[in-house]
Amino acid sequence: MTRIDDLGYPIVVTSNAPAEIAAFSKEQGYRRVVVLCDRNVEAGARALAARLRGAAVLAFPLGERRKTMTTLTRVLNALASAGVERTTLILGVGGGVACDVFGFAAATYARGVPFAAVATSLVAMVDAAIGGKTGVNLSSGKNLAGVFRDPVAVFCDLPSLGRLHERWLREGLAEVVKHGIIEGGELFESLETLAPHPLRKWPWETVVADSIRVKAMVVADDRLERGAREVLNLGHTFGHAIERASRYRISHGHGLSIGLRAAGLLARRTGRFSRAEHLRVLSLLTLLRLPLVSPLSDARGIVRAMEHDKKRRNGRVRFVLPRALGDVEYGIDVPTRPVAAVLRAVSEPIHEREGR
Repeated sequence: MTRIDDLGYPIVVTSNAPAEIAAFSKEQGYRRVVVLCDRNVEAGARALAARLRGAAVLAFPLGERRKTMTTLTRVLNALASAGVERTTLILGVGGGVACDVFGFAAATYARGVPFAAVATSLVAMVDAAIGGKTGVNLSSGKNLAGVFRDPVAVFCDLPSLGRLHERWLREGLAEVVKHGIIEGGELFESLETLAPHPLRKWPWETVVADSIRVKAMVVADDRLERGAREVLNLGHTFGHAIERASRYRISHGHGLSIGLRAAGLLARRTGRFSRAEHLRVLSLLTLLRLPLVSPLSDARGIVRAMEHDKKRRNGRVRFVLPRALGDVEYGIDVPTRPVAAVLRAVSEPIHEREGR
């Protein structure tokens, strides 16, 4: 078990989440617990509830296309029907969408009730559950409705990773690679060392904890994303736009992987990133079997999707770009023409002249 307290609430990476959660609930004196869960993990959520004196379980069908105000309203109405009070602990069990939606619901129901995330996917463990961001998508764009509100705790349930299909495990690795680029050095090198080995043999407690520490370090200095926290959006401006332009047929992890290639190319075109380090990133993503080619050829459509990015300032989209492994710059204003050129480039296979 690894515990990280850098953000003022416990983040527990554990192989025995039910015992840790039960101990936390008892220690904090919560008299009642309500468990919200993604329907895909309902069996595990009910087993957890049984350890918590029969806590109520409310299950919902989720997924990126259901990450909407309609789903949020259903969750809020379910909390009201369950008689949730401000002293009730809400446990949100599931992946990244569950963390975003259930965290948003807990932050707004009765103007805020205690919320703890129980992360069951790699994306949730290393990204969505950490840092207090909550939200849902609007028709205009991804994560455009939401609030910043810290959970009272986060529990990363390591055995859940063993039950994930390998595809979804690799999806989460896109976020891990992003953190590796931000941190550079030994963390990036460790991922390069692990990449050729079967995922089931990875030291997941170490991988998850190391990735969380990078995100926690950045978040601690900029809780409300008014500046430096934007580095955590490396690859996301491209990735989110690709997701939205595909109507979410392209998943977050796949969009982010393509977005990391695009960010590296844009950094090369603006004189920031070395070709050698760009190719190291591409090699790592390739070893992890993450996609680097966008199936979307409509660069203009993706640029239009970018126009609703949350990081806009004065109507202009701003980018997060690497200068080197371990050195990432945010708030970069780039003209539309090179952005469109990069989007056209990532719709094609990697050429031997990539980045020149």
